[in-house]
Amino acid sequence: MKLLLKNCRIVDKDKDIISGILIEDKKIKSIGTITEESDKVIDVNNKIVMPGFIDLHTHFRYPGQENKEDLYTGSLSALAGGYTTCNLMGNTKPVVDNNDIYNKIIEKSKDIDLINIIQCMSATKGIGSMDMIDFEKADETVKYFSEDGKGITNSLMAYKIFTEIKKINKGIMIHAEDHNLTDISTRYSEDLETIRDCYLSLKTNCRVHFCHVSTIDSLETIEFYKKKRAPITCEVTPHHIYMTDSNFRVNPSIRKKEDVECIIQMIKNNTVDAIATDHAPHTKQDKENGACGMIGLETAFNIAYKVLYEENEISLNKISELMSYNPAKILKLNKGLINPNMDADLVIVDENKEITVEKFNSKSSNSPFIGEKFKCSIEMTIVGGEVRFEKGAKNDNR
Repeated sequence: MKLLLKNCRIVDKDKDIISGILIEDKKIKSIGTITEESDKVIDVNNKIVMPGFIDLHTHFRYPGQENKEDLYTGSLSALAGGYTTCNLMGNTKPVVDNNDIYNKIIEKSKDIDLINIIQCMSATKGIGSMDMIDFEKADETVKYFSEDGKGITNSLMAYKIFTEIKKINKGIMIHAEDHNLTDISTRYSEDLETIRDCYLSLKTNCRVHFCHVSTIDSLETIEFYKKKRAPITCEVTPHHIYMTDSNFRVNPSIRKKEDVECIIQMIKNNTVDAIATDHAPHTKQDKENGACGMIGLETAFNIAYKVLYEENEISLNKISELMSYNPAKILKLNKGLINPNMDADLVIVDENKEITVEKFNSKSSNSPFIGEKFKCSIEMTIVGGEVRFEKGAKNDNR
């Protein structure tokens, strides 16, 4: 089927133009003035069309915690936020530390067939243990390993993990937290492990991606080691650029104003590679009992638009780079730009429509942003050339 999007304001990393987009066989066939006949036409009416957002850091809680989220509701939440691809963490119950569980998730996601789902595998058995998995036996489609939710506190274990992952030319996503120091200072805990893992990345040449970086010293360390050509990338979360000095429980903690100012500067100078949500659904009871985390897929772009574009004059091109192009590059995907032969994963945004955060497509509602107003509305999300979300339609449960 051929789908034509006409009267688009196309915005990606490289361009901001008025044009049409022709889609065929799940790919972008052409952009420009389209004269070729199509099976379906959508008049975008000069709304913004961007590459679908790619989340490097998502929790869908399957298997084992489906009372919080599952692959279906997580996918609906992603679509409502303009996300077409999500990279899931492995700290499920049971942990994704073997091919059986890994393939179970991948196959189920294919059956649901709403978004592109990528799954991380843990680096140790059960996560946080001193028993490494057999990396060479991991499914060849695994892109990254991760101990998310647990820092690799033992330095010898970190060295061994990095060395083994380098052998198979994969990468590791790091939750930087030295648990020996967490009760003393979450800042010390994050910073010291970031410093060590940057050093180990440089020395082992292992690809390391730092999740939810939140402090000045961690960011400056990453900047320093990037200049030394260490193969490292990093992400920041929407809540860490929007909130300061808040008691809302997340890990890492919400930081101070000067940390946020540093994050903005590091976005501007290209030290920060991506915005990732760390979408972490919890039940109301779990949050009342002190669980860390918030949902983020359905508000991420609104926050990026407000904080980066409106308040700090960072271009929409740069936001697209942070939310689409760089994540695609990190995951080695044929996505993230609106060019011929790229995957037809797109999001349509109305920047003239204000929204109030009320209900979510997620099973959970653990968000500090309920009741807040933002500019920009995600109007439609297209995955593989098919409309998977349309605001106000049956697939929008809000």
